[in-house]
Amino acid sequence: MLSQLERLSREVDGRYASDAELTFAIDYVRSFNLRLQTYQKLQELEATLIQQTYAKMRSIDPTVFNTGGVDLSGKWKRDTLRTMRYVATAVLMDDADTFRERMLLWFQTLMRAFGAQRSCNLTYQVMQDVVKQYLTTPQADLVCPLLELSRRVLGTIA
Repeated sequence: MLSQLERLSREVDGRYASDAELTFAIDYVRSFNLRLQTYQKLQELEATLIQQTYAKMRSIDPTVFNTGGVDLSGKWKRDTLRTMRYVATAVLMDDADTFRERMLLWFQTLMRAFGAQRSCNLTYQVMQDVVKQYLTTPQADLVCPLLELSRRVLGTIA
C-alpha cells in the first residue's frame, strides 16, 4: 500500500488521480478487516507457527539445523521470527514490494554468506503448510504468497 501510494503520488503530480488509479486504495479499504485479523492472528500464533515449522523440518531432515557440528536452531528461530514479523507487516500494509526490497534482498545477502539457502527453502515451504493448518483460507491466501516469495528469494542458490 505504501509503495503504491508513493508511486501514485509521483504519477499524479499536479493533477487528480483517475478512478482506475485509485482502485488499489479502494481494494485495500475493502480488505483491511481481513488484513488486520490476519496480522493479529499471526501475532497470536507466531510461537506456535515457528515451533510447528521447526518440528516438521526436523522430522524431514534431522540434520537441517546442524552445520559443521554446530547447532544453529537458535539462530534459525530468531531469523524466522524476524521474517514472520515482516510478513505480518506486509500483510497488514498490503505491501509485498517493500517487504521484498527492504527486508528480503538485504536478508538474502546474509543467507547466501552463511550458505543457508537450503534451510530457507525448506523453512518457507514447510511454513506454508503449517500456516494453512492454523489460518482460514482467506488469511492463508494473504500470507502464503509472501512466504513463497521468501522461499524463492532466500532459498535460491545463486
